[in-house]
Amino acid sequence: MQLAHQFKIPEIIFGRGSIRQVGICARRMGAEKVFLVTDPGIIKAGWVDAALPFLKSEGIKYEVWQGVTPNPRDYEVEGATRAYKESRCDVIMAIGGGSPIDLAKAVAVMATHPGTIHDYEGVDKITNPLPPMIMVPTTAGSGADITRFAVILDTTKRKKMILVSNTLIPDISITDPLLLTTKDPELTANTGMDALAHAIEAYVSTAASFLTDSYALTAIRLIATHLKKSVSSKTNLQAKDAMAKASLLAAVACSNALIGAVHAIAHQVGGMFDLPHGRVNAMLLPHVMEYNLPACMERLGVICRALGLPVQNRSLREKARYTIEEIRNLAREVGIDDKLSNYHLSLQDLESMAQNALQDACIITNPRDIGGEEICEILRHVI
Repeated sequence: MQLAHQFKIPEIIFGRGSIRQVGICARRMGAEKVFLVTDPGIIKAGWVDAALPFLKSEGIKYEVWQGVTPNPRDYEVEGATRAYKESRCDVIMAIGGGSPIDLAKAVAVMATHPGTIHDYEGVDKITNPLPPMIMVPTTAGSGADITRFAVILDTTKRKKMILVSNTLIPDISITDPLLLTTKDPELTANTGMDALAHAIEAYVSTAASFLTDSYALTAIRLIATHLKKSVSSKTNLQAKDAMAKASLLAAVACSNALIGAVHAIAHQVGGMFDLPHGRVNAMLLPHVMEYNLPACMERLGVICRALGLPVQNRSLREKARYTIEEIRNLAREVGIDDKLSNYHLSLQDLESMAQNALQDACIITNPRDIGGEEICEILRHVI
């Protein structure tokens, strides 16, 4: 019997200048006061000031919370949740990259559930309805504004917790490509490679479907054509439009097809060393693809074509390996090293990270079964 496929996405508003829609969207969600999660960099770039007049014009009050750092921490969730409850807000909004959006999702969980955020790590642990959520991404890559995931750093265990639930899919996602014009080349590269990892892992996932395949392959084509241009220029609006679309499409694909070992391992590396998630994904992606090759050779061959690589007179295995090498080259060309320097782990550390990766919800849909020894070997390639 063929499995039924579930496909869920938020309401999506896309286009240059669409940040102007924040007030109308909040009003449609019944907002009287919005809890707006962001970070100091976004405030400095001017995007919060750009958005607030559109809340004011709809008569909506707001509370701005900016106490979030890259890789949002469990204690930041506690502080933001206290602020949310004290402010008596009724709608949660985030303007920012994956960190403010993930923190906003975590606040939504803790505003309506007992305990701590640690209690909701894993799949479908969230049982109560959440406050309405509106997300405005400022990077092209994290996809948190679309997905059913939230990732929070457990500061005691130094690992990232992944929360997976349909209730974490925001109500509205507003993607304005103009917000990408204030991002530096490094962040643009890291987040762009994050989107590529989403698309590739979704396409080879054991839960992939005809619906997610089309989104994933289109995202791969857009990233192959436009990522380097977007990294090279803050003002190339055609490239910004394309990467914003790619991020959105890849997020739709990975939220519905789920992801795999790249993310499961990256959560451990990022949690241990507090590193940018997209950068770690970029380093791990070719190694995990190499490992997965026997289980998804045909699909890697299709990705070869989506990357725009010449495939004539190449065997299926050659196309698959060509795909992996192109991913390595793309990461290098946008300035991402293939190894972490100055980090040294004991065998015990490696084994601990591998065991944590095996408990990560993302590992379930990896196309090839993987164990602790194989994960340790992959980690040795990047650390």
